[in-house]
Amino acid sequence: MSPRFEDPQAARAEVEAAFKGDDASGAVALRDGRVVGFLLGAPKQSGTWGPNLWVESAGLAAEEPEDVRDLYALAATRWYDEGRTAHYVLVPAYDPKLVDAWFRLGFGQQHVHAVRELPTAVSVPPPGVVVRRAARDDIPTLATLDLTLPQHQALAPTFSAGHLGSYDEAVEEWEEDFDDARFATFVAEHDGVVVGSAVGCALELSGSNSGLVRPESAGFLGFAAVLPEHRGLGAGRAAADAVLDWCVEQGFSCVTTDWRATNLLSSRAWTSMGFRPSFLRLHRLLGY
Repeated sequence: MSPRFEDPQAARAEVEAAFKGDDASGAVALRDGRVVGFLLGAPKQSGTWGPNLWVESAGLAAEEPEDVRDLYALAATRWYDEGRTAHYVLVPAYDPKLVDAWFRLGFGQQHVHAVRELPTAVSVPPPGVVVRRAARDDIPTLATLDLTLPQHQALAPTFSAGHLGSYDEAVEEWEEDFDDARFATFVAEHDGVVVGSAVGCALELSGSNSGLVRPESAGFLGFAAVLPEHRGLGAGRAAADAVLDWCVEQGFSCVTTDWRATNLLSSRAWTSMGFRPSFLRLHRLLGY
């Protein structure tokens, strides 16, 4: 977490933003007349998340982790009555007692936000793999790789319901955005054929990494994928390493990424690269 949130005014601004969210509601805990915890949630408009309610990173605080269970019991009564039955909460991974309290409310781990230090040496790709900056001629393969990740996450054990666009849409998007200097795209070749890619940018460009989740001056490994028939060659790792090297060149203080906990490839690859969980997105579906 950024040290700036040690400033009460900075922390208050985040809580006020959560409180002012559209259709925000929640609960507060008092002990001997003193506030000892609160829970604030609000829905997202995207249909991807179902009839949802989100508790973002600034929407939760409690002196005692057990108090969270009582706060949720009160707040969730209203959310359920409003028909909001898909609940999501962002919890600091470094507070195991707080995470356990949510587990005992029926929540499970769905997504991981993670951070690592900058590398201290330039990476070296494995034999047979070459990494370079992407060129416009790579757009057809980049578009295919864009579809590879959601296709993989639609399979077991992730079963993601995320939108899967078309190849033509992906090509059009790459044609429009390829020259955006805010993003660095690298491709990995094996035997002269592009088989993987990775994209880096400043974390502030990621809408899903805001508030307490966002470290100061952080780089972001925002995307990485390898064509299924070429996995196991080290191409994905090499492309991701190139993003980390780029983050060093840009002067970022650290590197972040995120992944679905149920994506076996991502969860193993990124932790092996030294990424440590900072926040966990937990999920519960009511009524079953």
